[in-house]
Amino acid sequence: MSGQKESVDKQLVDRVRRGDKSAFDLLILKYQHKIISLVGRYLRDQNDIQDVTQDAFIRAYRALPNFRGDSAFYTWLYRIAINTAKNHLVSRSRRPPNTDIDIDDGEFQDNSAVLRDNESPQDILATSQTEEVIFRAIENLPEELKVAVTLREFDGLSYEEIAVIMDCPVGTVRSRIFRAREAIEKRIALMDNE
Repeated sequence: MSGQKESVDKQLVDRVRRGDKSAFDLLILKYQHKIISLVGRYLRDQNDIQDVTQDAFIRAYRALPNFRGDSAFYTWLYRIAINTAKNHLVSRSRRPPNTDIDIDDGEFQDNSAVLRDNESPQDILATSQTEEVIFRAIENLPEELKVAVTLREFDGLSYEEIAVIMDCPVGTVRSRIFRAREAIEKRIALMDNE
């Protein structure tokens, strides 16, 4: 299935390169929600998210002649979106994600906290507190760990795709994800001991 997705993307990219601008519109439609979600992890303001997402697609369109196809199109696009969001934060003289991710972002909210017959209010409270600890732990990670674990756990990308996005070896990605998970587990253990 993934190969089919890549071949469709490749066909669309080839059409864009031949001057068919409507083919790029199809790529935008296909990936806009994922890119908005990704950019939303860096920015809070909805207008900024929309602007940066649009800017990322414009940059991707302009850079398309340089796309070699070594990675999947969406992996390449994710990397452009991350860099565009970081550049936006720098231009606003703000630090990248350590303090700019809103843990109440709808993407992260777990709707399973709705009352179920087998969950007591204490169980729901404990689950909610654990989630909050996890998201705060992620929020406080160094940027390279946070990006790696977020792309893996929330976007479901492979280690290879993350390596391309982050422009580092797969082994480095594995190490970053391991260190991020370890830091998160320590925060949860501290909560359990309180």
